[in-house]
This record gives sequence, C-alpha cells and structure tokens, in this order.
Amino acid sequence: AILAALADGRSSFDGFAPGADCQSTLACLARLGVEVTSDRSGAVGILGRGLGSFRRPSDALDAGNSGTTLRLLMGGVAGHPFSCRFVGDASLSRRPMRRVIEPLERMGARVEATGGHAPLTVHGSPLRGITYRQSVPSAQVKSAILLAGLHAEGVTQIEEPAATRNHTERAL
Repeated sequence: AILAALADGRSSFDGFAPGADCQSTLACLARLGVEVTSDRSGAVGILGRGLGSFRRPSDALDAGNSGTTLRLLMGGVAGHPFSCRFVGDASLSRRPMRRVIEPLERMGARVEATGGHAPLTVHGSPLRGITYRQSVPSAQVKSAILLAGLHAEGVTQIEEPAATRNHTERAL
C-alpha cells in the first residue's frame, strides 16, 4: 500500500489483509492525502501521485499498534517538505525507534522523539543518499531507509549483518 501511494496511478488489491496493522497503514496514507478506497470484499484501491506527493497531515498519524506502519512511514515522509507527528498505542510507544531515527537524520531529516520512542515528529527535508550498516538486522529499518532513499539525492546502500526479509526490495 505504501509503495502504491508513492507510485504514479491507480493500484488495486484484492483480498487486502483486514488486520488492524494494515488498516492503520491505510488510515495514515489517507491522512497524507492519498486517495484510498475499500469495500467489504477486501478490495482496496490506492491512487498514487508519485514520489514527493504526500500532503502535510492536519493532525498526527496514528499507527495504532503497528511498528511496520510507523517505521516505514517515517522513511516515507522524511523527504517531504513538512513536519509529521506520529503517535501509537501504549505498546507501540514503548518500542525503540532510534534505529530508524539515526539513519534518517544522517540522510538529512530531523526527528524529535521522547527517549527514542513514539510519539515522535519527523521534520522532512531534502535528503542525501547514505551507506548505512545496520547493527541489528531489521527488515523494518531497512525498508524505512529504502523508502527515504527513494526521495534522496544520490545512492542509498544498506549493509546487513545478517539477511532479513526482502519484501520491500522485491516490490521495488
């Protein structure tokens, strides 16, 4: 759904997962100005307007309990010219975000966080590509960096100490 939102044109998904995490992602994308439609059968439509097309949300993006939503969208908004506040439930607000904050700041974004956790604010800016070596293998962190890298000037490379899921690379 996030990649469809960053693409040009309409994407359609049949049997989109009905779970709370996926619904949090769709709700956050809608708050970022992405046209999202869905029906009871699990069909979801997303009208992407291309890279850099997210709009400043009027209120915080609520990722619920979804670490994937929070981490990936932190990378997705980092190259946009606005600030974006993220919140989540009590459980998500205890999960570490420094492993995403550090590379995004190295790329040029600024992130305000309380103790390295949500709630947090990503202040987007023009980004530059980096080579980043993860200290702890994480597909979510890798995906956040890759999404930010789509908006960056230059090359973004990620070195992993061990292989992680490669869904984002395959989808890209």
